Amino acid sequence: MSSEQLAIASLTDRVKSVAVRAPVSAVHFLGERAAFVCAEENVAIADATGEISHVVMHGGAILCTASDDKRVVTGGDDGKLVALNAKGETSVLATDAKRRWIDNVALHSDGAFAWSAGKTAFVRSGKGEEKTFDAPSTVGGLAFAPKGLRVAVAHYNGVTLWFPNMAAKPEFLQWAGSHLAVTFSPDNKFLVTAMHEPALHGWRLADIRHMRMSGYPGRVRSMSWSAGGKGLATSGADSVIIWPFASKDGPMGKEPAMLAPLQARVSMVACHPRQDIMAAGYSDGTVLIVRLEDGAEILVRRNGSEPVSALAWNAKGTLLAFGTEDGDAGMLEF
Repeated sequence: MSSEQLAIASLTDRVKSVAVRAPVSAVHFLGERAAFVCAEENVAIADATGEISHVVMHGGAILCTASDDKRVVTGGDDGKLVALNAKGETSVLATDAKRRWIDNVALHSDGAFAWSAGKTAFVRSGKGEEKTFDAPSTVGGLAFAPKGLRVAVAHYNGVTLWFPNMAAKPEFLQWAGSHLAVTFSPDNKFLVTAMHEPALHGWRLADIRHMRMSGYPGRVRSMSWSAGGKGLATSGADSVIIWPFASKDGPMGKEPAMLAPLQARVSMVACHPRQDIMAAGYSDGTVLIVRLEDGAEILVRRNGSEPVSALAWNAKGTLLAFGTEDGDAGMLEF
């Protein structure tokens, strides 16, 4: 354990180990149970005691995943989109006609869901109506707006805002480069993408004003909005970078906060759903809980392993789950 980790409060003795025994690419909660999405084929479901059951989702690699607390939906290189419910039951939502890889998936609170294969984005409404949109290049990311049925489709050189239920032409937000992930702010006022280069790019949706969010030493692979959407926490540096979004201008002309620095790069971030705290995972296997107000830290997991690759809170914020690239996983009752 490093000297940095010796100096802070610790909850490591309260973590329940979960024997996933496979690289973990994501984790979600279905009620009080954690669903650890493995890189290949399976999802491992664990309860608060660490008891685990494996569910086969795909016949190969799992490429994308999303959850709305009621179900976990995964896309695979077998061309299938598969849902897992809280009972541990699976159902195939869609199969690509050309058996293309399902690269991205997003869920809407009303039951609608979106997915992509190659350049094509699909949306199926809660009533079962399906619409498609062909992007100018391979889809890099998908996100539903928090209000109404509007989908952000990230791709090369920008993002297209698509209203599947309207005949109106989709709105194109241009910015040169490859956009690989996309997220709306919870108040629906901003849109942010993570790019192939080590940077974010944002737009204020009211006037499509650009927000350059650069300075990262590495690519941003994890983004999480704080409770109430006042800040956007990101990975990609040796500190957690938190961009301010409390004002109408968002981060324009402002410096981000930098919290919880370590001699390792931040690999995953997950903000608490109700309080101004967050969890951060690092490239050396460390997991910290960090208070946003003053940067106070609590150690959840010591360093000494492969990078943290999955991190999530349950909806109440009472449970935290993490997983690593070498298959170590755990849960903490907070």
